[in-house]
Amino acid sequence: MTMDAIQHQTSAGGAEPVAQRGASLWADARRRLARDRWAMLCLGIIAFYVLLALGGAMYEALAAPEGGIPTFEETINFDQSYRPPSLDSLRNLLGTDWAGRSVLLKTVLGAKVSLTVGLMSNLIAVPLGLMLGAAAGYFGRRTDAVIVWLYSTMASVPGIVLLIAMKYAFKNVTFLGLNLGGIHGLYIALGVTAWVGTCRYVRAEVMKVRELEYVLAARAVGRGNVMILLRHVLPNVLHLGIISFSLGVVGAITAEVTLSYLGLGVEVGMPSWGTMIDGARMELHAGRWWELASAVGAMFLLVLALNIFGDRLRDALDPRLKNV
Repeated sequence: MTMDAIQHQTSAGGAEPVAQRGASLWADARRRLARDRWAMLCLGIIAFYVLLALGGAMYEALAAPEGGIPTFEETINFDQSYRPPSLDSLRNLLGTDWAGRSVLLKTVLGAKVSLTVGLMSNLIAVPLGLMLGAAAGYFGRRTDAVIVWLYSTMASVPGIVLLIAMKYAFKNVTFLGLNLGGIHGLYIALGVTAWVGTCRYVRAEVMKVRELEYVLAARAVGRGNVMILLRHVLPNVLHLGIISFSLGVVGAITAEVTLSYLGLGVEVGMPSWGTMIDGARMELHAGRWWELASAVGAMFLLVLALNIFGDRLRDALDPRLKNV
């Protein structure tokens, strides 16, 4: 039965037929994703990375100087420097770096950093893009002109240049006790520069939704514009925010790795995939490939899974493809 079909059922006593409602957009999307093997495989990979990130966060929370679990810095052992990958122990599974620290541990802690950056930056960017896009598409006129001018201006500046400029501006700046020169500034810089795409998509969709019958009916009964926007328009474009969030995590992870590689990302001493690539790039000539391969391989697998799952999620949430 399609979402628009109605199935009639009668009781044993011959009662009047009962109409069953079709599946909602969200239920239909869940069903289509569950039947997509590639989507489920990518979701499993993403879940595995989330577990790695949680494990890294738990390790950092439990590790303490002179405690039972050594901190990341306390794992330095120069006698174990540049050990190639081996199955001798879990520590040496992906080899060791110049300071004898486990590359496996660095990769896990790097996953925590990348996923945290992707999550926090999109918690800023997606709601910002949703609200600005909805306001521009619904109210139009001067509101639309100002918002279009704003995102057109931001889109005209190369994203990496804007991020570098903001990171330099945040240097030695403290706000509400947070050091914006480190990872907290990275959240804000990525969040306030990544909303443009979401804003464009939402604006275009809201311009169509505001002319539909149920919106016109809400106006006819005297509902205010703000209430119509919040109760009737935004819920019908929320799927665009979910899609933008899943795809935006990819951009945030890539940007974090790039900025960390340039020395403008996380704080000095915090392991991340970008700092791993930066630290290992000069070791390839000596045949020490394992740290670079671990960081690049971990980032490649996560970004690939997020991209494929984001595409399948977009297809599942597109009402025009529900019968395809």
